[in-house]
Amino acid sequence: MTEIIDTTTANGQAALHFDPASGVATITLQMEGRANKINDVFGQTLLQAVEWAEGLEGTKGLIITSSHKDFCVGADIDRLYRDRDPAALLERLRDLGSLLRRIELWPIPVVAALTGSALGGGYELALCCNRRIAVDDPSVQLGLPEVSLGVFPGAGGTQRLPRLIGIQSALEHILQGKIVRAPQAKKAGLVDELAADREAVLAAARAWIATGPSATQPWDDKKFRFPGPGPGSEPARNIFMAAAAMLYKKTAGAFPAAEAALAVVQEGCAIAFERALEVEMRAFAHIATSDQAKDMLRTIWYHRTAAQKHEGLPTAEAHGFTKVGILGAGMMGAGLAFISAKAGLQVVLKDIGQEALDRGLRHVDEQVAKQRHLSAEAKQQLRGRITGTLAVGDLEGCDLVIEAVFESLEIKHAVTKETEPVMAEGGVWASNTSAIPIADLAKASAHPDRFIGLHFFSPVEKMQLLEIITPEATSEQTLGRALAYCQAIKKLPIVVGDGYGFYTSRVFSAYILEGAQLVAEGHDPATVEWAARAAGMVVAPLQVFDEVTLTLAVKAFKQGRAYGKMLDIPGVALVETLVGEHDRRGKAHGKGFYDYGKDGRRLWPGLAELVKARPAKTGVELIGQRLLALQALEAVRAIEDGVIKKYRDAEVGAIFGI
Repeated sequence: MTEIIDTTTANGQAALHFDPASGVATITLQMEGRANKINDVFGQTLLQAVEWAEGLEGTKGLIITSSHKDFCVGADIDRLYRDRDPAALLERLRDLGSLLRRIELWPIPVVAALTGSALGGGYELALCCNRRIAVDDPSVQLGLPEVSLGVFPGAGGTQRLPRLIGIQSALEHILQGKIVRAPQAKKAGLVDELAADREAVLAAARAWIATGPSATQPWDDKKFRFPGPGPGSEPARNIFMAAAAMLYKKTAGAFPAAEAALAVVQEGCAIAFERALEVEMRAFAHIATSDQAKDMLRTIWYHRTAAQKHEGLPTAEAHGFTKVGILGAGMMGAGLAFISAKAGLQVVLKDIGQEALDRGLRHVDEQVAKQRHLSAEAKQQLRGRITGTLAVGDLEGCDLVIEAVFESLEIKHAVTKETEPVMAEGGVWASNTSAIPIADLAKASAHPDRFIGLHFFSPVEKMQLLEIITPEATSEQTLGRALAYCQAIKKLPIVVGDGYGFYTSRVFSAYILEGAQLVAEGHDPATVEWAARAAGMVVAPLQVFDEVTLTLAVKAFKQGRAYGKMLDIPGVALVETLVGEHDRRGKAHGKGFYDYGKDGRRLWPGLAELVKARPAKTGVELIGQRLLALQALEAVRAIEDGVIKKYRDAEVGAIFGI
């Protein structure tokens, strides 16, 4: 055979090329749609392509690549979401696994030419190849992010990656769902080589094949040894024990996918490779068809994506804002100044005191210094977009002003009246209040149609969620401009109706108040805290009280009473007693529900003396159910009140803001 062959698979979803002069065959995946996704059609396409390549004569190597921007983005989530039968899913996994193993055992070298991102099953396909060459482009992402969606790698990733880069490194990637850029992937051993662009990647693949390399995967070599500590060794046992402890500390046993992934890696590394793949597939089929996996896929994949795309909302104004004024240079205000400047906006950070302003600007400087990917010049330009001031007049020309001052209706009214006149004509005023109804705040505004709530979460540099509150007077144009700002600063929006506490604060308050109520009823504080963690809450309720300070909670109680939204229950009285009679004001003051010292925090023993009630012994599970039920009930009330307008916002807000 001397002629070059160019053809396609029967379904046309992979281009097939063979150059007899070099002996290199190339499979270019070109699945319908914007990206290659692993589903039934993908499996059929890859099988047809492999059978074609196997039928060639004089083949010295195979390249698998993509015509799309990405190499392969992993599983087709729509297909995975529909899977409810573990047995049926297991059969499909076995079919895919057999095909990948067939590629892996082919007696000629195979190269994954990663001309774009390879995620999840896409990277697992690359792991089956003898060499992985990626384009050195900032947009390229590689890794196994499955645990963040409630599942874990199910196409061999939990077995091949530990054998490729070592158990400890693999666990870090798998259990954290790490996604890394190409240079980091090269450094970690996820890819073997980087090349400048698509053509360079393909040229590098052909050049490597021309060297006549071995087609045997390391783990198929009889002399194979794990990189680093091998299974069964004491160092490896310590690695698994440490991973289990860290995982339990982080999730308190409430994250089955990560626990299953750890178990599969540990068991699979200790047995024959083929058996290990079967262990992985069985565990994946069980986890992926569970209710929790479906809930996570629905919220984190579908609802989050819809929120990011602003589906069902006014179109984001193409031209949002150019100059932003931030009132209040505390941690929130300084953080808002930083993320706004990072988005390319000019920022004026105002406070009423020089000391507070200087402290806020120091926080900005610290955040700028952390931007290690920026050059010194870029950092200087970023910092140069932020001006600190004590003068109201410096807000002139701001087309967006966000107040982040004390949670006081009077103070917020005062700063509105003071600064609104110097804003740019048609500018938007936004409040970062966490609870006060926006309509009440807008009473101080001459333009309530251009008044909106932008409730950010702390630390604002890290927290993704932005709760946008729209009272009746707020215009659609104002909402559209707010969405444009949200897009510019890369936040995840939920849009809710007005009312005391909006959505997230209402639900979050219900959670921590129930924690205090349980203690006031006589339940052991340590059990309450543990039950919250076991129920899946990131931070336990009494710890939250201390973090936000009990004095702030007492002020919130007073504010809530003014709006008729605060129940006079024993839990509220307990917090007020801690502050008023025992001067226990929270972590910042060294004592609250906990005592804080050099050895860390410990629950205050005096709580037992404050609470005389002793209920019948209640299990951790029931306490956890109460803590969750109160949040669910408050979410339902928010829906009934019209605060939640889209169910997706209730779920997204709960995951990313509570």
